[in-house]
Amino acid sequence: MMAKLSHVDEQGRVRMVDVTGKDVTRRVAVARGVVTMRAETLAAIAEGQIPKGDVLTVARIAGIMAAKKTSELIPMCHPLNISGVEVQLTPREGPPSVEIEATVRIAGQTGVEMEALTAVSVAGLTIYDMCKAVDREMTVGEISLVHKSGGKSGTFERS
Repeated sequence: MMAKLSHVDEQGRVRMVDVTGKDVTRRVAVARGVVTMRAETLAAIAEGQIPKGDVLTVARIAGIMAAKKTSELIPMCHPLNISGVEVQLTPREGPPSVEIEATVRIAGQTGVEMEALTAVSVAGLTIYDMCKAVDREMTVGEISLVHKSGGKSGTFERS
């Protein structure tokens, strides 16, 4: 049997979940993704040779901004007073890629999984945007939640 969807009322209409009665708890979510590219593109990023500027710094800022704007992009997300966002971008040689990891923290009544996933997605799209003039074959993918803690449902760890 499928679990009851919290974003649907008794009449089948979508709604934003009311979290008024939930306890405020410390919550953390971590998401990851990867942008794969040609080796020459990765080298150009590392050497600061991308015409649009410092790719990793701009992507980090874009990811942080995206986490803060998630409720404006995803219809049923609550506007949250996020207490911290970290976006790590790690160049990898084989295959040539940039791994993205976003960690979002809050003391609140609802989780920050969507904020972490949005941060990774927008950071990846920013890398693509800044590098597309030199590599249109890049891919943005493997975006997933790898950890969440806090709240009634407890801790989740991707195996």
